[in-house]
Amino acid sequence: MTGRNHGSAPGPLGMVRGAVDHAARVSQDNLPPMAAGRGTPALGGTREDAIETLARTLWGEARGEPVRGIEAVAAVVLNRVAVARRQGGFWWGNSIVEVCRKPWQFSCWNPDDVNRPKMLAVKTGEPMFDVCLRVARRAVAGLIADPTLGATHYHHRSVHPEWAKGRAPSAVIGVHLFYNDAG
Repeated sequence: MTGRNHGSAPGPLGMVRGAVDHAARVSQDNLPPMAAGRGTPALGGTREDAIETLARTLWGEARGEPVRGIEAVAAVVLNRVAVARRQGGFWWGNSIVEVCRKPWQFSCWNPDDVNRPKMLAVKTGEPMFDVCLRVARRAVAGLIADPTLGATHYHHRSVHPEWAKGRAPSAVIGVHLFYNDAG
């Protein structure tokens, strides 16, 4: 879905440290409001399964991004779950786990993705994965704002997928363009 350059490494260490520092400053007292109308998302397993799957998806898709970019990818997952909830089900899945792991939607889960083994092997204690875990926990709890304005699709700015032709992005965050009129 994202057309991410799978050969790229995470951002510079300073960017990782900045993201870790930013995430550490977020407390229960200053969490942004949950996006209106989204509610608490369907999990598709245990709460821990949803957090783990979402964190790995965020790491695989947005690990070189600042926290806002990671939150934006999380918002896409939550927005897809919300669409499925409103429509009584949708082709991309009905829960966080189903949406993240739907074949050919988030490239980090594709069997032939060169970064998939890295994504599956990353562990707590790796700074960028820890940021992704914190974002995933807040997302699963319904505590992140939606900086994408309801986007259900996105792609890396270096690619031009057919589905995006003729559409204006609802947001541009980091290296990703987000769309709320696709799907």
